[in-house]
Amino acid sequence: MSSQRLTELTGIVLVVLQFGLLAVLGWQALTYTTGSIPIYSLVLLFSGVFLGLWAVSANRPGNFYIRPVPKPGGELIEHGPYRVIRHPMYLSLMLVGLGTALMSMQAVAWISWTALVLVLTAKAILEERALQQQFPEYRDYCGRTWRFFPGLF
Repeated sequence: MSSQRLTELTGIVLVVLQFGLLAVLGWQALTYTTGSIPIYSLVLLFSGVFLGLWAVSANRPGNFYIRPVPKPGGELIEHGPYRVIRHPMYLSLMLVGLGTALMSMQAVAWISWTALVLVLTAKAILEERALQQQFPEYRDYCGRTWRFFPGLF
């Protein structure tokens, strides 16, 4: 199997895992939340949704894939949330996932959220390798931005 094919398959597996984990987190939040939703969960959910919508609005239509590979003929986006964070869509999913884990407070939700963070980190690393090949300026961009969390990672 070629290196490129292995990378493509890895990307597909990571996307499937991402959606599966998000489904588990959503299910946990819907079935195990009792009473009202804690305010900190709502803050995380709304922050994640806002960041995701901001990231989508900063992109031109059709400039991104759900798989961790750059679109042929795509452009490197460096405005909007991308000025500071290289993967705001992944961070938005982490925030929403954390908000849902906090809603249910079940071990399954915490394990799923941790796995989601690991999957999204793996996707980001795979994507960054491909972006460095497609965009020579990507290495400089990485030097002035954070992967997910400004000031941390």
